[in-house]
Amino acid sequence: MQFSDKRTFTRWLIILTLFLIVVLIVWNTYNFFQIFKNEERVKMELWATAQKTINNANENTDLDLALKIMGNNTTIPMILTMPNDSIINYNNIEEEVASNSKALQAELKKIKSENNPIKMELSETDYRLVYYGNSPLLNKLKYYPIALLLIIILFAAVVYNFYRATKMATQNKLWAGMAKETAHQIGTPLSSLIGWLEILKTENVEESTLNEIEKDITRLQTITDRFSKIGSEPVLKKLDIVEETKNAYEYLKSRSSKQVNFSFTAPEHPVYVEINPALHSWTIENLVKNAIDAMKGKGELKVVIEEIENRVKIKVSDTGKGIAKNQFTKVFEPGFTTKKRGWGLGLSLTKRIVEDYHKGKIKVESSEIGKGSTMQLQYHRMMN
Repeated sequence: MQFSDKRTFTRWLIILTLFLIVVLIVWNTYNFFQIFKNEERVKMELWATAQKTINNANENTDLDLALKIMGNNTTIPMILTMPNDSIINYNNIEEEVASNSKALQAELKKIKSENNPIKMELSETDYRLVYYGNSPLLNKLKYYPIALLLIIILFAAVVYNFYRATKMATQNKLWAGMAKETAHQIGTPLSSLIGWLEILKTENVEESTLNEIEKDITRLQTITDRFSKIGSEPVLKKLDIVEETKNAYEYLKSRSSKQVNFSFTAPEHPVYVEINPALHSWTIENLVKNAIDAMKGKGELKVVIEEIENRVKIKVSDTGKGIAKNQFTKVFEPGFTTKKRGWGLGLSLTKRIVEDYHKGKIKVESSEIGKGSTMQLQYHRMMN
C-alpha cells in the first residue's frame, strides 16, 4: 500500500470511528431518555393511586403515605381533568399559566402530546384523567444529543480549518522557496547571456537581431524578478495601467501565432492604479496565454480597458472552447486544469496576485461552450 493510500485509509478510519462514537452516544442517550421516561410514568401512576386513595378515604383511612407520595412530585407538570377535559387540579405549572384559563388549556394541549394520560378510576362509572408532561431534566436530556452533535461538528470544523491553514502555510513556504531557487538558478546563465550580448554588439550582427535578443534577455530578467517576489510583500507603485497592460500585450502579440487576431482598446489618457509592474505583466500574460491556448492558436483575442467611476476593468476575451458555468470558480483553484499537460497553477497564481497583492478582483465575466470566454479584472482607480 502506497503512502497516499495509507493516509486516505487512516482518514476514513478516523471518520468512521468518530461516526461510531456519535452513534453510540446518541443511542445511549436515547436509552437513558426511555428509562427516565418510564420512571416518571411510574411516579405518576403512584401519584394517581395516592389521589384515588385520598378521594375514597374515610375517617379510619391512613393518609400519611398517600400525602407523602403526592408531595414528592415537585418537577413533573401534571393536570387532573374530568373525562370532558374540564380541569380539576394541577401541579408544577407556572403561576402565569395557571392564572390564565386560556393559557392553562394551551398547556393541557401541549402536555397531551407528550405522554398518554393515566386513567384514575374512582368507581365503575366515574373516573378522572391524569395528564402529565416531561420534567425539565427529561427535556434537557432530549436535546442533549443535538447539543453534543453541534459541539462535535464545531470541534471538527476547528480541527479541519487548523489542518487546512497549516497545510496551506507549508505549501506556500514550499512554493516560495522553489520560486526563489528558480530565480537564483536562472540568474547565473542570464548574467552570462548579458555578457555574450555585449560581445555580439561589437561584431557585425544586424541591429534588429540584437534588439530582439536584448528584449528576450530583458524578459528573462523580468521573469527572474517575478519569481523572486513570490512569498514576500511586493512594492506597489502608482502607474498607468493602460501602458503597463499594453507593454505585456505587445510582447505576447509579437511572439504569438499570426492566426490570432489581436485587438487592444483602452482610454487614450493615463489611468493610474497602485500595482507592481512585474506582477501585473505576469497577470496579463497568464490571461492572454490561457486565451490563446483555449483557441488552440487560432481565433480573435480582445483586451479592453474600461473606466467606471472609481474603478478600472480589464477584460480579456477569446473565441475559444469556453468554460462551463459550474467551473467559473473552480478555474481559480490550485491544480484545476482542462489541459492534458500543466499543473493548473496559472489562474490560481493570477487570482492571488490580483486579490491578495493588488487588492483587486478577478472573475469569469461570461463564457459559452464553443464560443469563447471573457475574463475580467477590476482595480481601484487612483486620482491623477
